[in-house]
Amino acid sequence: MLSIAREDLPRLLQRLRDDGRRLLGPTVRDGAIVYDEIAGADELPRGWTDEQGPGYYRLRRRDDDAYFGFVVGPHSWKRHLLPPTERLVRLRVREQAIEVEPEAAPSDPVALVGVRACEVAGMDVLDRVLTGGPFVDRRYARRREDAFVLAINCLEPGSLCFCASMGTGPQVEAGYDLCLTELPDRFLVEVGTPRGQAVIDALQTAPATSQDRRVLRIALGRSRERMGRSLQTDGLPGRLLGQLEHPRWAEVASRCLSCGNCTQVCPTCFCHAVDHGSTVGQEGSTTERRWESCFTDDHAYIHGGSLRPTVRDRYRQWLTHKLGSWVSQFGQSGCVGCGRCIAWCPAGIDLTEEAEAIAKDASVVAPVPEPPAIEAVAGDPMVPVVARVLANRREGADVFTLELEPPGPFRFRPGQFNMLSLPGIGEPPISIAGQRGSTILHTIRAVGAATRALGELRPGDTVGLRGPFGSAWPLEEARGHNVTVIAGGLGLAPLRGALARLAERPDLYPFVRLLYGARTPEDVLYDDQLLAWNRERPHMRVSVTVDHGTPQWNGHVGVVTTLMRRKELSPHTVYMVCGPEIMMRFVIDELMRAGVPEHQVYLSIERNMQCAAGLCGRCQYGPYFACKDGPVFRYDRVASLFHVQGF
Repeated sequence: MLSIAREDLPRLLQRLRDDGRRLLGPTVRDGAIVYDEIAGADELPRGWTDEQGPGYYRLRRRDDDAYFGFVVGPHSWKRHLLPPTERLVRLRVREQAIEVEPEAAPSDPVALVGVRACEVAGMDVLDRVLTGGPFVDRRYARRREDAFVLAINCLEPGSLCFCASMGTGPQVEAGYDLCLTELPDRFLVEVGTPRGQAVIDALQTAPATSQDRRVLRIALGRSRERMGRSLQTDGLPGRLLGQLEHPRWAEVASRCLSCGNCTQVCPTCFCHAVDHGSTVGQEGSTTERRWESCFTDDHAYIHGGSLRPTVRDRYRQWLTHKLGSWVSQFGQSGCVGCGRCIAWCPAGIDLTEEAEAIAKDASVVAPVPEPPAIEAVAGDPMVPVVARVLANRREGADVFTLELEPPGPFRFRPGQFNMLSLPGIGEPPISIAGQRGSTILHTIRAVGAATRALGELRPGDTVGLRGPFGSAWPLEEARGHNVTVIAGGLGLAPLRGALARLAERPDLYPFVRLLYGARTPEDVLYDDQLLAWNRERPHMRVSVTVDHGTPQWNGHVGVVTTLMRRKELSPHTVYMVCGPEIMMRFVIDELMRAGVPEHQVYLSIERNMQCAAGLCGRCQYGPYFACKDGPVFRYDRVASLFHVQGF
């Protein structure tokens, strides 16, 4: 540890500028202390502090001229590392062919000045989210690599701070290049990296004394004791996830405005939308990401409706994810105890108060899975390749199958999905319905602008393709077992590839039964293939039912569960289920009544998948991302969530 005179702070910042770095730091603007580009120490909020409370933030003058005598304002460093909007890919259409132009990774060396311990911890959380999983956000990674972190130990916590409870402060213990502690007459300096050492070597320094270390230790201890808030975190994830029907969710929803302020000011909230649009006069279209909030109407919107239609649903999603399921996904809490969400909530809702009120009544503690194993995937997951349409076959009034030829070898596992994009229109997730030679099949229902446009494609047209993504049907685990496949409507498409594998290998799967329900006889998919499986594969039995028959229909009439009741449901069989979620709930109820073990059942769960790589946060499902950890889940892993409405 070293010390420098207060007069050396401007020289330290100038040294960073001389290295070619822009300075980003706290400054007073519009009645708040915000993070923006600064020219030097003169623009720091010297002599200012902030007063905070639930729904309250004000600046006032200090009695001294401390540079860093405040806590945190409405901005976090997230806005400089993960900008509110950013272009990812440009798509052009020339002579009916799509051309893909990825945006180059940004190169902008900056120095982040005055980063608090909770904010350093917030960066670490974002690192885990955006660079620590199988897919890496290379734009964020480049900004993090280019950012020099000049941290500051926090000796004066605010009335809303609870970083001590979260284990994220007030001392900066790692993740910095240089760390300062502001004392009345000097700064103590800790060096974290070689590039930090190179900067401090240019200044006149003195070794810190034993008295300096003692002063620092006492000051940090007092800071921990003076936190304005606290939160009991032991067992908190399981206690929150075990109280999804607690009446407090409705009570807080009556006060919540669903404005999303909490997510905008949070240093770790990473949810974003992926927009595919074009501008008048612009050739082609661009794919951009834009900050989004789980409090917005369309965050969980699929197929004409929201999976979280009420404010109660959205607040529950935010709080349980932030303090609960984040631990399963990334190995640590998503909250760093900065208190911003409390100060900038117009209704003054206090996260610590709500979490304590719900968790203290926990009669059920939900299991919290371990973070998933990390397996790196090469390349940028947001950049599509161009696939050519070989055929477009009608399967029904509003259903069609696209046969696509990718530009090179394409490997997938049945149950996975691709993202299919059309410039300026959209990019829906589409399950892979099998393959024919080197081509891949996608069976699609036209329900929106993008899927209707895909239905208009003709042989020779091109489409953007990202994938394959997600988990697969358990064909390896099912070897040696009888298998029952239960599908409803278009849910047969994600199972088609698995059924083809099951049909080919009677030596591995001794008996396969398909129970399939459709709305009408005209909605039955792949009727020729269903007949062939029934006639030509002795180890397969196919039963089809429709909700509404016609005079020409001589098969079963009724929902698919009526087929389940006609035969014994063996507890030793592996079950694969896909269809509308309401249909799957009834199917699960039948299986559980028959004594089928939960771990023998697999189902495919659909959520709003936009990035498909677990980076945008829109498909969160408890401790999982449906795009990355699903869409195929073993039922025992989601049983506690599956029947919870609005989750």
